[in-house]
Amino acid sequence: MPSLLRLLCALTLVAAVTVAKPTQEKRDRVVHGRELSDHAHDDAKAGFQYDHEAFLGKEEAKTFDQLSPEESKERLGRIVDRIDSDQDGFVSQAELHSWIRRAQRRYIEENVGKHWQEYDLNKDDRISWEEYKNTTYGYYMDEEFDDVDDKHSYRAMLSRDERRFKLADRDGDLIASREEFTAFLHPEEFEHTREIVVTETIEDIDKNGDGFVDLDEYIGDMYTAEVGEAEPDWLKTEREQFRDFRDVNKDGKLDSGEVSKWILPGEVDHTETEAIHLIYESDQNKDEKLTKEEILNNWNMFVGSQATNYGEDLTKKHDEL
Repeated sequence: MPSLLRLLCALTLVAAVTVAKPTQEKRDRVVHGRELSDHAHDDAKAGFQYDHEAFLGKEEAKTFDQLSPEESKERLGRIVDRIDSDQDGFVSQAELHSWIRRAQRRYIEENVGKHWQEYDLNKDDRISWEEYKNTTYGYYMDEEFDDVDDKHSYRAMLSRDERRFKLADRDGDLIASREEFTAFLHPEEFEHTREIVVTETIEDIDKNGDGFVDLDEYIGDMYTAEVGEAEPDWLKTEREQFRDFRDVNKDGKLDSGEVSKWILPGEVDHTETEAIHLIYESDQNKDEKLTKEEILNNWNMFVGSQATNYGEDLTKKHDEL
């Protein structure tokens, strides 16, 4: 049985992308970098909650908040041993960066894990294109999409999935490892697949099929007016953005490079910034790397505990008085 729910959800997404609904709200195509935490990064006023969630990930940070200080420090010590990948007794900025990035990607790994068992039909811990295609589209392909109202959309989805799968499949064997399947599901997270996000965006918006996004298509993707409805004020700003900034070469349309600059802007590397911050705040001898002792001496910046939660609660209650 194919994955009907996913297929229907995907078709809904295609329809939603293809036909912009009348709304006063603007569709946002920009792929935003994920913040490491929802908390403010202000150690003096907000405590270390941002650092805890950046270092551990949001869910794991909650687990540590329920531990005693002794348990938190003990677990942190074990984590430090894992971060020190070359086992030289120091945690470098690169090792800390790698750890934080892994912690922040847990939500992606969990999403991939949910799909993995569904698509890995022969249980060889890999997913072939045939397995994915048959699980997702098998029933409809056998029937040549005859019982589907919008056959074109289904065929377009199949073609789009195959192209993305092949791009994510770096060794070209049409069998995805877990890393390759992750790139297939989350192409915005990988350098070698990020451009497919640009290609798919252009295909969604480009109504006249010329391979570019003109001003009318750009605005039409964001907003479709109802009869007699006044345009929202932000549309004027978006037209100016298109003419003054998006259309770099001033030819009246956006090519793939210009679309890339629009939806995949260069952003601050929050992971790198946090790694630098944690080392700076904990590096007692200023050798730009951390020993296990230095980390444990500043343990409450890295992880929380029942004690830190109690202190935060007291601060909140004091502020409310």
